[in-house]
Amino acid sequence: MELVVSLLAGLLGVAVAGFMARFVMKQPQGTQKVREISNAIKEGAIAFLGREYRILAIFVVAVTLILGFIPLLGWFVALSFIFGAICSGLAGYIGMSVAIRANSRTAAAVQHGLNHGLKVSFRAGAVMGMSVVGIGILGLTLLFFIFNTHADFVQIIPGFGFGASSVAIFARIGGGIYTKAADTGADIVGKVEENIPEDDPRNAAVIADFVGDNVGDVAGMGADLFESYVSSIIATTALATIAVMSPALGLSLVPSEAAGWFLPLMVAAGGILASIIGILLIRVGEKLEMTALLNALRRGTFAAGILAALFAYLAVTLLGIDIRVFWAILVGLVTGILIGESTNYFTSYVYKPTLKIAEASQTGAGTNIIAGFGNGLLSTLPPIVFITIAVVLAYQLADVYGVAIAGVGMLSTLGIQDATDAYGPVADNAGGIVEMSGLPKEIRERTDALDSLGNTTAATGKGFAIGAAGLTSLALLFAYSQAVGITVVSLLDPTVLAGLFLGALLPAVFCALTMEAVGKTSFSIVNEVRRQFKEIPGLMEGTAKPEYARCVDICTKDSLKQMVLPGLITILSPILVGLILGPIALGGFLGGAIATGLVLAITFANAGGSWDNAKKWIETGAYGGKGSVAHKASVVGDTVGDPMKDTSGPSLNIMIKLITIISLVLAPVFASFNGIL
Repeated sequence: MELVVSLLAGLLGVAVAGFMARFVMKQPQGTQKVREISNAIKEGAIAFLGREYRILAIFVVAVTLILGFIPLLGWFVALSFIFGAICSGLAGYIGMSVAIRANSRTAAAVQHGLNHGLKVSFRAGAVMGMSVVGIGILGLTLLFFIFNTHADFVQIIPGFGFGASSVAIFARIGGGIYTKAADTGADIVGKVEENIPEDDPRNAAVIADFVGDNVGDVAGMGADLFESYVSSIIATTALATIAVMSPALGLSLVPSEAAGWFLPLMVAAGGILASIIGILLIRVGEKLEMTALLNALRRGTFAAGILAALFAYLAVTLLGIDIRVFWAILVGLVTGILIGESTNYFTSYVYKPTLKIAEASQTGAGTNIIAGFGNGLLSTLPPIVFITIAVVLAYQLADVYGVAIAGVGMLSTLGIQDATDAYGPVADNAGGIVEMSGLPKEIRERTDALDSLGNTTAATGKGFAIGAAGLTSLALLFAYSQAVGITVVSLLDPTVLAGLFLGALLPAVFCALTMEAVGKTSFSIVNEVRRQFKEIPGLMEGTAKPEYARCVDICTKDSLKQMVLPGLITILSPILVGLILGPIALGGFLGGAIATGLVLAITFANAGGSWDNAKKWIETGAYGGKGSVAHKASVVGDTVGDPMKDTSGPSLNIMIKLITIISLVLAPVFASFNGIL
């Protein structure tokens, strides 16, 4: 019965994604000029994703064969891995395919009103959100149907998360490098050197910038959240035996191990229905006010959260599970909302932290960067405190199973949370298309309002993703500890300390590699845009057309090449630590990486988001508006923040989840081979 409910919920999610896609595709595409720009973006995005997926296919097949030939794992784990990779790639492709077709339709829709523009762009984002949750729960439910009676069921299921994580890490890094290299190159030459507006058609990097929004912030973020979603369910499943008889509480939380397996699927199923209702509640008037737009989205997300809590209570009651588990779910759900609101406070120009960065811009780029980085560091306080409280409360309520199910609760409304995030790139693209096609100023004002909202929701979405990554990684760490038989760890053990320091080092090295990758690719883009302004006669005067395809090609080649090293280091590091130092040292490694990874991820994401919105606030006319000293300083700050918030920061989410899911999948190997040292 439980599997049937989750299967129907998954099918409903996919069906709603199809309905939303059909609504978007029925909208008019606008003028011939609008369609031409949109088609160029679409061609670039599909070309990039096709080349990226071909590289990933080689990697996925190779890992599948390796897993299959490891005696302690076997072909069922290998098949689970490749199925997870396919599902993750499919969800990202579907979401991005609609997003790249929705930008022109949003540009046409805003001509009929702000609410219609929001409706079209948000429903395009909802395709991504509902595809992620629908395909995610369908994939897991099918594995449950096939393997839930198998003796190694708990060992087979994590392979699905490993496959999803492997696709996610490369998709997020590759897409992030692409989007920020193009954006940085366009801003440095266009805004700073040539003093031309954002999205000016004379700038050769603008099409690559629009492409990057889709491959990074739609396909990349979708893969990130897909992996969090399925991994939280997998971690809870792996800890179900503890729920049968909790060692910490000395009581039974679930009537059977099967009930512990099925509860996360039921909670996720209720969250899908709640997200659908929340999406349908989002609408706004015609006033160009950020507070009105934010309240429109809050109405939908809060409604979804309340409904998800109600459905979770029904699931707990129907399965005969202790009410403590429901309170743990509620802890996760509330924590997700609080982290989102905290991120909104530190990144939106409605509030003081970002306004202070804008104010600091009056004295130059140096003070802008100091204020923004300080804000990013300070913004780690509320989310880390919220996560800490959530872990302690969930543990006291329902042992480590409670921590895992809290992660499921936080991600239960992912359908609408991901929709608010994926909507942003659609609105951003639409604004650029309006600018490039020369539509009236009042139309650009509407797309600017939607774009500003998109920047805020993107930052909030990143905060939510980071919080979800934290809880999911901790749950996977608990599952790993159980799988290898770790009950007590001594911090005085030299191998544990070695693992702890190596784990703490990994996020720093990872960020360095991804930031450097953006820098290298940006260098190529900047030189190419400069060359075109210098060598193409009439380009600056607007009588000649730039070579957009050159920048698209450079971004594609360089980003795919640069994504390999950070991805491989992430995958190989836990394997090497586990084989050389042993499973207990690997536990320390995971703890160190999760802790520093969370702090760096929040710092980078919120610093970058606040720099971006400080620039947006100045562009509304504050401190001299566009072209002023403050504006030029804010552009520099935004350029620094772009790779932090859209490449390194979000990729850290996947990094800490990937190293923990790899450790869980390979736990039988590490347990049987206690390290070289």
